[in-house]
Amino acid sequence: MRAASLTFLKNLINAAGPSGFEQPVAAVWRNYTKPFAESIARDYHGNSIASINKSAKMRLMFAGHCDELGFLVHFINEKGFVYFRPIGGHDRTMISGRRVKILTKKGEVAGVTGKKAIHLMTLEERKKVPEFENLWIDIGAESKDEAEKRIAIGDAVIYDTGFQHITDDIVASRAFDNKVGAFAVAEALRHLHKESLQVAVFSAATVQEEIGLRGARTAAYNISPDIAIGIDVTHATDHPEVDLRKTGEVKLGNGPVILRGANANPKVAELLTKAADMEKIPYQVHALPGGIGSDANELQLSGSGTATGSVSIPLRYMHTPSELVSLKDVANAAKLLAAFAKCVTTDMDFKL
Repeated sequence: MRAASLTFLKNLINAAGPSGFEQPVAAVWRNYTKPFAESIARDYHGNSIASINKSAKMRLMFAGHCDELGFLVHFINEKGFVYFRPIGGHDRTMISGRRVKILTKKGEVAGVTGKKAIHLMTLEERKKVPEFENLWIDIGAESKDEAEKRIAIGDAVIYDTGFQHITDDIVASRAFDNKVGAFAVAEALRHLHKESLQVAVFSAATVQEEIGLRGARTAAYNISPDIAIGIDVTHATDHPEVDLRKTGEVKLGNGPVILRGANANPKVAELLTKAADMEKIPYQVHALPGGIGSDANELQLSGSGTATGSVSIPLRYMHTPSELVSLKDVANAAKLLAAFAKCVTTDMDFKL
């Protein structure tokens, strides 16, 4: 991955963006796309949309959500301990003992998630997954009044874990789900901005995917694409305790994953594989009989229907504070989107 692109990815990670609070990461995304986009727009929902070749009749949309998991402050007790609700789907066994940042109007407030120590638990308590009311954030306050001078009800919270190389290619961080997708749709536009295209390309950093695919719905309504590709992460199934008979096989570092199944228009899926073969981009194929749990689902159902595809980036340890991806996979996902756009011609009919 080129140095400037890697810096962009790190900047996306460093910018907070829990669902409903994506403004910092969205600003990073728009600033990066400004030099090569013909136009950049944002909407009332928080989606950011960069486009090239807008006058073309056929419209192609790339969507990668920029929001991440987080928490929301909803109660402070008399001793100054902070209780929270989840933003997105968390594994509650992973939450306690983590450093966090509370995002306030005055800036970030450091804290640590807590629960009763195992030494103080009964045998029965040790067997149970903690409920959210049994978890809290400790900001070192001695009273509710002291805590309320620093934080407020409705403040968002993220894990305080950043970008780290495990190897030259494998990297770890919170929020690769799905800042790598937002990265890929921006990079695809960069690859394309000097190309002669027969299609208008709209790259969208969508919001609120983690709480119900919400941003993709409003962004697609705005753009009204003929073709749309959702890009997100998918489970790499190459680690222990995975039954490939149930999950199928996806390997970290073996390339982006092209979807086949009901949520993928077969002509779009075929053109994605053709584009990958033409550009010698490694790829994998995943089969899913129903709707996918990502933006591609909403894209397909937008308006009277959209010819939709899905490209996914393999990821280990999804929805944890330390997710793993391959930088090669991330870069190749962007290249695949660009290669697809170059293959689309005005005489193509994606209706089934």
